[in-house]
Amino acid sequence: MSQSVPETMRASVLYGANKLELETRPVPVPAPDEVLVKVKSVGVCGSDVHFYKEGRLGDWIVTQPLVLGHESGGEIVAVGADVDPARIGERVSVEPQHPSTTSAETMRGEYNLDPQMQFYAVPGTDGAFQEYVTIQSHFAYKISDQVSDDAAGLMEPLSVAIATARKGHFTVGDRVLITGGGPIGLLCAQIARAYGAREIIITDVSAQRRETAFKFGATSVIDPIAEDVSKLKLGVDAYVDASGASSAVVSGLYNVRPGGYAVIVGMGATEVSIPIPVVQNNEIWLTGIFRYNNTWPTAIDLVERGIVDLDGLVTNHYGLAQVGEALSSTTLPGVIKSVVHPYL
Repeated sequence: MSQSVPETMRASVLYGANKLELETRPVPVPAPDEVLVKVKSVGVCGSDVHFYKEGRLGDWIVTQPLVLGHESGGEIVAVGADVDPARIGERVSVEPQHPSTTSAETMRGEYNLDPQMQFYAVPGTDGAFQEYVTIQSHFAYKISDQVSDDAAGLMEPLSVAIATARKGHFTVGDRVLITGGGPIGLLCAQIARAYGAREIIITDVSAQRRETAFKFGATSVIDPIAEDVSKLKLGVDAYVDASGASSAVVSGLYNVRPGGYAVIVGMGATEVSIPIPVVQNNEIWLTGIFRYNNTWPTAIDLVERGIVDLDGLVTNHYGLAQVGEALSSTTLPGVIKSVVHPYL
């Protein structure tokens, strides 16, 4: 059962590094447990940029045509045979994952770690830089009309920040250090504020980003070029690297209190030399973030109550024919978050 859905759609397809083509493809048909979503907004993520510029991200290599984009929201326009047709017309935010239902990881609630995961915009699974996508119905989360299309898509990076806060044990009265004032760093700052942190310190080499950080929860900022962060001895409760810079990862560890938490979120060097005595002698809990699980209800609630601002992060809008420009825009001065509207 569906609304009026065309047989074909436009899709921005990656064929290798810096090789994008706008194609006409059949509109996908939802499986029995899936819904068909007309995509309204898609955020540009750093992983999309890596695939576009390098044709790979770590061990993932683009060897077949791939549609990028995994931060998406839209409207349900058709449902599979096992899904209540009353869902047609719902505005939704899409959690872009399809884990195995029987893996050990899924069974213990860590479905984001499922080795057989089908994840939007990772080789083997197309993403959302196209006019329609399918997703299992339980990963299409209904949103209220007060949530914009852009915010619906940006629930995805917000979920990264929520997963980070959980790993970093953010709580009332904490002091939190975040290296990197890009979109994820700013979202982590907002989440730290929502969790009751009393001090939120952000470092970034960009003066503009440092200034912007105050709008999204930072209580103080540091220029890591002007100051040697590793010697500041801040003694924070939780440290988050959202930069991916090797120097930032290391310098942050020197600022964690004994028994504190360090969470690696940024994607950068594949190997970093860390000061083992600092981690070991201070019993620092050091971990990473790989996507998220069970975060969307929290993300939607925080946005609907106005505790987290996603719309304020959006600085640039592009149409589907401009995906290359959107992917290249992330390094432009003043850009925080670029989004693509597939219907443009």
